[in-house]
Amino acid sequence: MSPAIAVLRDENEESQYQNGVKRLHENGISKVPSKYILPILERPSNTNQHQANVSKNNLKLPIIDFQELQGPNRPQVIQSLANACEQYGFFQLVNHGIPIEVVSNMIEVGTKFFDLPFEERAKYMSSDMRAPVRYGTSFNQNKDKVFCWRDFLKLMCHPLPDVLPYWPSSPVDMRNLAATYAKETKHLFLMLMEAIFESLGLVDSSAAAKKKTTEEDEVLKEFEDGSQLMVVNCYPPCPEPDLTLGMPPHSDYGFLTLLLQDEVEGLQIQFQDKWVTVEPIANSFVVNVGDHLEIFSNGKYRSVLHRVLVNSRKDRISVASLHSLPFMRSVGPSPKLVDESNPRRYKETDFASFLEYISSREPKKKNFLESRKLT
Repeated sequence: MSPAIAVLRDENEESQYQNGVKRLHENGISKVPSKYILPILERPSNTNQHQANVSKNNLKLPIIDFQELQGPNRPQVIQSLANACEQYGFFQLVNHGIPIEVVSNMIEVGTKFFDLPFEERAKYMSSDMRAPVRYGTSFNQNKDKVFCWRDFLKLMCHPLPDVLPYWPSSPVDMRNLAATYAKETKHLFLMLMEAIFESLGLVDSSAAAKKKTTEEDEVLKEFEDGSQLMVVNCYPPCPEPDLTLGMPPHSDYGFLTLLLQDEVEGLQIQFQDKWVTVEPIANSFVVNVGDHLEIFSNGKYRSVLHRVLVNSRKDRISVASLHSLPFMRSVGPSPKLVDESNPRRYKETDFASFLEYISSREPKKKNFLESRKLT
């Protein structure tokens, strides 16, 4: 083969990978291309001594009943919330109050988007991480040496009236259904953050205390104008799921992520040094602590590594809603959580620093958060 033909073939292969795994699946591949094959020690199938850290049992995460949080049992639920954030960094949220049709419509319209012809999906491809809408593949396709078995649609959700005209116009009900879902999850996030602040001892929910305005109340107010990124993930069937991952081990950058899953298992979290599969619960959210909340809580609550397995039988769809303070706002440890016995552990950071970091290297595990640590 001439060098020119070899280069052309390589370019075609590279462009094929940039087009995503849904496209590969649609083309009927029967083997995982080498671009997606992880080093042996990083594969989910690796069972040698280096990977004795995979549990065979599924994990039932702590369950927080949102309805109970609004009633007389709030103090007990706040304590359960604190325990979940300290010990797991994750919890399942049930009775969350978002109408079931809003939730099911979001999964359905997300599925329909990935079922569109490739040419329609490709209109939204972009390497600009600040774009209001971005269709792409892998984890960070500009930097990943080994690609992940995942395609995504990322939608900036704030300010909604400004970004909505850029969102996909197909499927026809995409904008309407996704915008409704974004508003509902934003409201839920705000309520959860109030409970999280209470669990950290930063705000008092008593009637007398509510008459006073504190620095923490100001932060809670800022969340109303905070960043929100919605990520619709598609994990098509993979012919050799033991060789690759849908998402590599990572933590999320924001304060909280609200994850909506379909009924297909795939999410794993690192718990007690083992990888454990999270059992999906119908009409619930998996909520996890992000890096910003770890920084803000001065390490009391920790963001936890999680990854995604793929399978050979069924598509898996999930919708992650990542929330934080406004993009230009710096996040540092709350002064009330810093004292002589618990010194400041993190530098201040903002979203621009995060973007600059992940744009300049291949993101791995919690490396960005590690770069923010003082001790």
